[in-house]
Amino acid sequence: MKYYDKLIFELSKKGRTGFSLPENEFCACRNGGVKPAGCLCKALPDNLRRSSDLRLPEVGEVDVVRHYTNLSQMNFGVDTGFYPLGSCTMKYNPKINEEVASMPGLAALHPLQPESTVQGALEVYYNMEKALAAITGMSGFTFNPCAGAHGELTGLMIMRKYHLLRGDLKRTKVIVPDSAHGTNPASAAVCGLDVVVVKSNADGLVDVADLKPLLGDDIAGIMMTNPNTLGLFEREIGEIAKLVHECGGLLYYDGANMNPLLGVVRPGDMGFDIMHLNLHKTFSTPHGGGGPGAGPVGVAARLEHCLPCPRVIRKEDGTFTVLHGSEESAGYVSGFMGNFGIILRAYAYILSLGHQNLLLAGKYATISANYIKESLKDCYKLPIPSICKHEFVFDGLINDGAHDDVPGATTLDVAKRLLDFGFHAPTIYFPLLFHQTIMIEPTETESKETIDSFIEVMRKIAAEAAEDPMILKAAPHNAPISRPDETRAARQPILKYWDA
Repeated sequence: MKYYDKLIFELSKKGRTGFSLPENEFCACRNGGVKPAGCLCKALPDNLRRSSDLRLPEVGEVDVVRHYTNLSQMNFGVDTGFYPLGSCTMKYNPKINEEVASMPGLAALHPLQPESTVQGALEVYYNMEKALAAITGMSGFTFNPCAGAHGELTGLMIMRKYHLLRGDLKRTKVIVPDSAHGTNPASAAVCGLDVVVVKSNADGLVDVADLKPLLGDDIAGIMMTNPNTLGLFEREIGEIAKLVHECGGLLYYDGANMNPLLGVVRPGDMGFDIMHLNLHKTFSTPHGGGGPGAGPVGVAARLEHCLPCPRVIRKEDGTFTVLHGSEESAGYVSGFMGNFGIILRAYAYILSLGHQNLLLAGKYATISANYIKESLKDCYKLPIPSICKHEFVFDGLINDGAHDDVPGATTLDVAKRLLDFGFHAPTIYFPLLFHQTIMIEPTETESKETIDSFIEVMRKIAAEAAEDPMILKAAPHNAPISRPDETRAARQPILKYWDA
């Protein structure tokens, strides 16, 4: 019913209630009445007591239930539809992972239990570290970071700690390609490092000629995403690694785009010294709406002493124990040892796929991306026509329908129109290398039928743009909210119903 699609405040009718509470023992005092026995007002200073009632909606229980049930059906996620969000790897989350993580013997654990009672959980940490080391070519991992960006920061902290332990205090700059993952510059700045940008060449790859003059004894390292955010493999990574190492710097690998490399090439073999992984991408754990998450950080053998604590090790008798801090460690970056439930889900994913199927994940993701790219390149501008990995970018429409005084359809218009057909929009206007970027990543978990349906819709939208771009500019036509002013909403948000 459309009635229940309204704001909860619009359903409010004075005097209606969906609950009952004991009489408020504070209200008599507040309103100048007789103080009831046992009143706690004395314990509350005036600045902690409300001077007026909250302006809450007055709604019956049935209206509340129907309103929020209808609202929940508007949610979009990987369980409801295709989610081609470039650089985010929105792959399906297998339900077996949830079943394993919800087992009482695992879900009911407490981090302060004696080690003897959590040996199974500690073994998961230990085995997961070994699995990720084998997959990535790193020597050791920490699971303490609680998100990908948290992992970035932790990796940079390790980089700084490594240089400080060597007395190399001049290294305060980190190089970041203009094609790197979007959070890289922010993480570097938070870590107190100065960001130096290296440009891309015409092929969308790091320009080695532009890199060489930037290298010196003040460079702590370089942060790279490989494949980069254009979905292109950095073919000169061997030369880049040699140059950075020769100047005394370290290579940091952003694992946001690790998915297509599974079983093909390992960051450690490319020369990277530090890396983080986004378990919600490559290893199919829930994105979680901001958390909980996990961003494990791996390092080469020569940096393992800098890993944050605590860490799990196996003793000679086969049991497991937790090692706590050392002076050479980068310190503590979170409480306890990170989000165990997310690590457990990723471990279940690795074990359920097994060696052979894990090797296929990246290959299927690459095939899917190239299939979409080749199927749409006659409708959308393809700035770099080479073979991509897991994702690729278009630079807007070939024919945007602009004529006379009619403006042409933009990337934003394409994204809005996609919503009318039940698809989540791809990433738009990122990376900033192009003006009308459409960044598409299908992942390996979508069927050919779903991908074909997406291609069909994208072609239909391109045809609409050429014939009548105003169809796109008025989109979406059947979404709960049509065309808000996103810029104004971000800069001047209305956060209270009463202020609207």
